[in-house]
Amino acid sequence: MAKGYLAFVLHAHLPYVRHPEFEAFLEERWFFEAVTETYIPLLKFFERAAREGVPFRVTLSLSPTLLAMMEDPLLQDRYRAHTDKLIRLCEWEMDRNRDQGHIRWLAEMYRGLFIEAKDYFDKWEGRLSQACKALVDRGVLELMTCAATHGILPLLNVQPKSVEAQVVTGLDYFESVFGFRARGLWLPECGWTPGLDPVLRREGVRYFFLESHGIDHAAVTPFHGVYAPIYTPEGVAAFGRDRDCTKEVWSANEGYPGDTDYREFYRDIGHDLEFDYIDRALGGGVRSDTGIKYHRITGPTPHKALYDPEAGKNKAALHAGIFLDKRVHQVDYLRSAMETAPIIVAPFDAELFGHWWFEGPQWLDFVIRKTAYDQDTVALVTLSDYLDRHPVHQVGDPGTSTWGHAGYFETWLNGRNDWIYNHYLECGARMERLAQRYAGNGAAPSPLVDRALKQCMRELLLAQCSDWPFIISNCTAENYANRRVKDHVTRFHYSADAIESGTIDEDYLRAIEYADNVFPDIDYACFARKAEAGAAGPTG
Repeated sequence: MAKGYLAFVLHAHLPYVRHPEFEAFLEERWFFEAVTETYIPLLKFFERAAREGVPFRVTLSLSPTLLAMMEDPLLQDRYRAHTDKLIRLCEWEMDRNRDQGHIRWLAEMYRGLFIEAKDYFDKWEGRLSQACKALVDRGVLELMTCAATHGILPLLNVQPKSVEAQVVTGLDYFESVFGFRARGLWLPECGWTPGLDPVLRREGVRYFFLESHGIDHAAVTPFHGVYAPIYTPEGVAAFGRDRDCTKEVWSANEGYPGDTDYREFYRDIGHDLEFDYIDRALGGGVRSDTGIKYHRITGPTPHKALYDPEAGKNKAALHAGIFLDKRVHQVDYLRSAMETAPIIVAPFDAELFGHWWFEGPQWLDFVIRKTAYDQDTVALVTLSDYLDRHPVHQVGDPGTSTWGHAGYFETWLNGRNDWIYNHYLECGARMERLAQRYAGNGAAPSPLVDRALKQCMRELLLAQCSDWPFIISNCTAENYANRRVKDHVTRFHYSADAIESGTIDEDYLRAIEYADNVFPDIDYACFARKAEAGAAGPTG
């Protein structure tokens, strides 16, 4: 029997980006890239390991906005069209490099990967959610979800109804897709502050994750640090991230992804080659990554040698062995000092695996197989597995924390992006008044008013997405993020004005329902629900 446990938790999230008003939209490629480079490769590795009888358990968190994009027929069709363009570009590259043997071979490799991705996508009729569900049914995957649009709950907590709306809407939408309610909730940006747990407990959430200092600074001294959970006063289990193993995997400077044999992310033909050539293949009128990259990291200089996939695979196998060996020694040491079996929690953004670190899915596959067959000290589990086996833990409030820069809220609340929070507060207060008026008195509104109220709530939640202040803070796609916040706030107030004045323009409402069509069964009544006092005590 294993002495301790390792829990991989991969958080798959993207902001809701869908622009039917344009024939093509640059930021929709975020979704296309993640599907091709991360989600499909991970699912294929998991499927193969399960088919071959490898014993393993992994947790995958699917944010509701990402799940909604996966379920959207428009984006499914656009993904297929985009992949066809990439396949054609690879064929052009094979011809352009017909005298450059290794580069031509790499172009052919990418062509094969894009074809495989499209075939896999079509096998599931574009519904990758059902590929995930099949892995749940095979007993190798546990699914969890997130707040509806990834709003940072501690920064919304001044208006508890907004927190409730984020949590309830996210869990409800997940259940509508999969037919069961998620027991785990990924707190957006791992953001926690005491007092969030009553709504989590009421909605059936069993566990969540924190950055390590959230456990270290808990109201009680944690006997086992981050190597065992603590229960909040409402009985929800809080697990802390292990610093060591996540740094080994995440850090580009000190971790495995920075190795010189791995593929270089930043050298992409979308930026290396003539713009007219790339634009003729992909369209859009702007430079962007294609996913076709011919170079390896090589070193810290501008010179980059050509990429060798076999060398990258071999290095992934080596690093998987090193990683597992460290976890074995870690568990041996921890078990000698703990009366319960330790758990090492390794949560990551899923997009690290494949998108940022090309060899990441292969590395994870090696870790899974080596854990199953090369040792018997560590076992892979999900957090539900661990709580089932070890239900008794300390009780105490975790400390306020995030996994962002400096450990708190600086990334999402600073001089560049603080202007958005006044809009959140104003819209949240107005949404609460509208809900009280139309849902708090037992009188059902007309069908048209009901639609407009639902759209108000969609616009509010979409504005609250944590990606917008993050992008503004990092000065990446700042204009787009600014515009998204302002568009959603404007649509919210326009619709609220129309409701209050009795002048709803159904054509306008229909247009924004089509543009911002997330969460079709959204329930604004949660903004009118009375606060509930929670009964304390661990639920196990």
